[in-house]
Amino acid sequence: MQRKSFSNLSCPIARSLERVGEWWSILILRDAFYGMTRFDEFQISLVIAPNVLTRRLTSLVAAGLMERRQYLEKPPRYEYMLTKSGKAFKPVMIALLAWGNSQFAPDGVSVVLTDLLTGEIVDPVLVDAKTGKVIAGDDYILAAGPAASNGVHNRMAYAAMRRASPDKIPHFPMELMS
Repeated sequence: MQRKSFSNLSCPIARSLERVGEWWSILILRDAFYGMTRFDEFQISLVIAPNVLTRRLTSLVAAGLMERRQYLEKPPRYEYMLTKSGKAFKPVMIALLAWGNSQFAPDGVSVVLTDLLTGEIVDPVLVDAKTGKVIAGDDYILAAGPAASNGVHNRMAYAAMRRASPDKIPHFPMELMS
């Protein structure tokens, strides 16, 4: 069964998932942030089948998150480097790390974020670049942007109605999705 492509949807979350939504891709990016670049490094670290790794690396290159560079001619060998777009995924990775540590660490935290210069453990939070205010809880909402489709506007209007009257608004009507 062919999976639906999210690449043409107006939602930035859906478009992002089109590029990194498959778990192997995110783990490959994680290992790339650890400094791994070569096929065998990824394969050993992830214990992943070669055909799956090949597909995911090809997908990450096609999505512009990694680039493939030949480092040996005979036999031809390649390394996979993070692109500018791939490096921009780091805050997402850090957010996943923090969320995983706070919600899914029954035996304790196994990986922490530390300050490179001091070695101090860092507690990452998302902040507004303009004000420095921490973005958390119900103080912020998603809103339709300038290029929002009718479906996005409908979802946002529905969310506003649910916030105003959570017990009085029926479930989201599917016909408003488009």
